[in-house]
Amino acid sequence: MTDTKQTNDSIPTIEASAHCDGPCGVYDPASARVAAEAVQSMTKKMNTLEANHGDSGSNSAAYINTMSRYAAIKEEEAQKCKDELLVLWTDFFKPQHLESIPNLHDTFWQAAKLCSACKAEVSEQHAQELMDAVEEIHNMFWAAKGREVPWIRAS
Repeated sequence: MTDTKQTNDSIPTIEASAHCDGPCGVYDPASARVAAEAVQSMTKKMNTLEANHGDSGSNSAAYINTMSRYAAIKEEEAQKCKDELLVLWTDFFKPQHLESIPNLHDTFWQAAKLCSACKAEVSEQHAQELMDAVEEIHNMFWAAKGREVPWIRAS
């Protein structure tokens, strides 16, 4: 629904409204999975780089450059994962889903918190917990749609 109003400066303003951010109705947790996998991959690479360079090598320009690139990618992908999960949580899932998925809110809340933890830390444990949470959300999503879609990782 749109409505045109005149402002004080006689410039028309158009107001629009929609029931959600994505009226196309196309939702899929796959993009969250890919982002979570990237977080896990970068976390492992960061730990491997640290282990292979030791104290003396960690001051080199090459080490600092590579580590900073890995960290930037990890943080970007953790934020992408969080954004994708929040869209599913707030736009796809409806109150009626709570009847069949009583732990829906807690699962999403914990997953979003894990995205934040993965941005702030270099923790393989939290990266794996994020993957586990995204897998659980994958299963919730497809169950809500009445479909069985296997969990398949790209890595």
